[in-house]
Amino acid sequence: MNAFMQTTLPSITLRISILSMLLGIIFPLISISQNTSQWRGSERHGIYPDKELLESWPAEGPALVRTYTEIGNGYGSPTITDTMLFITGEIDSTAYLLAYDPEGNLLWKSDFGQEWIVNYQGSRCAPTVVDNLVYVTSGLGALACFEAKTGKKIWSTELVKNLHGASPLFGYAEAPLVHGNLVFATPGGPDTNVVALDRFTGKVRWVCKGNGEVPGYNSPILINLPTRDIVALFTAYSFLGIDTRTGKLLWSHDQVNTPANERKSGNGDTHSNSAWYEDGFIYYIAGDGNGAVKLELSADGSTIRQVWRNKGIDNYMGGFVIRNGQVYTCTSSGKSLVSLDTKTGEITNTLKIGTGSLIWADEKIFYYTQGGKIYLVDPAKMEARSSFAIVKGTKEHFSHPVIHKGVLYVRHGNVMMAYDIAGSLR
Repeated sequence: MNAFMQTTLPSITLRISILSMLLGIIFPLISISQNTSQWRGSERHGIYPDKELLESWPAEGPALVRTYTEIGNGYGSPTITDTMLFITGEIDSTAYLLAYDPEGNLLWKSDFGQEWIVNYQGSRCAPTVVDNLVYVTSGLGALACFEAKTGKKIWSTELVKNLHGASPLFGYAEAPLVHGNLVFATPGGPDTNVVALDRFTGKVRWVCKGNGEVPGYNSPILINLPTRDIVALFTAYSFLGIDTRTGKLLWSHDQVNTPANERKSGNGDTHSNSAWYEDGFIYYIAGDGNGAVKLELSADGSTIRQVWRNKGIDNYMGGFVIRNGQVYTCTSSGKSLVSLDTKTGEITNTLKIGTGSLIWADEKIFYYTQGGKIYLVDPAKMEARSSFAIVKGTKEHFSHPVIHKGVLYVRHGNVMMAYDIAGSLR
């Protein structure tokens, strides 16, 4: 056992016991009302509030109103507030957080360590903005907090060096989750598997051993219940539910597609889609794991029960949305956009337009395929109304689009484009 685990973890455990009692008293008195902008929208659902968007596009696509260049290599989506846009990028092997004003002018650019250049070179993380602080993670595991207005670094730590984590094959890809005074991260070490840090100082508040697996490239979600709050996330072969106050592992759902004797880095351990909680049920899609799954969560959050599983939904990282009793997602092997019945898990409709990333706004699906095309899809009919090709940028088309105030933002490597999808900025 290394020095950190011999000396630091026992002291952390003692502090956790005291802290847990204090939190039980203090937390009910704390307002957790926060102004948060983050990965795939306010709830990490990929649903954006914009209305009165264009019903179709010209062949060349909606009007291009702005192009962001020199943002660095990467796949991380932008995060946008009413006054600023934040995005991460790799430039000369260094990880940067860049901030722009609404007109696209660069306000500041701050580095926070070394970025991933081993494979699929570039940033992975979408920034998390809470009030006037921004949280980011590099592919090499640098976790940092910045002042949003100035770019001043408030604190930083290293998931591998300081928290003895274990990086997955393609680097850390987690968008930090903030709740109250805590920010959650997944170092992936055998003892420091998931941690909660004080979001203002970076100090460790609790440690959860989980199942001791490396991260699953997953950005966690928060489940709010009357009696407790839960952070839910994937590690390599497990979907975990952890009490946000204490760090106690409440439950784990095993990814049974990969036998224990075949489990190794890069084999069955890619689970990039954030889960979804609604009306007592958790939905997740793990294309490299169990496929599409619906779980019933007990009223107190302490147990789960599998309701259905559709192992044919092999979406690794394109996201999904749930609307009108349907799960909208994609398949990698079938190269299609599909819908599933939320009650049964059975496929109800298919549109063969490739594998990609999807988001939702104004009762429309915006689908960015790995072939480099953007589709506007009518979900009720599962028909493509319009499409256009992304011709600028570099490398793979892996980023998730973002919509803000009638503008569609699409990152392709070192370039990001902003398109007027409301028809009001021409």
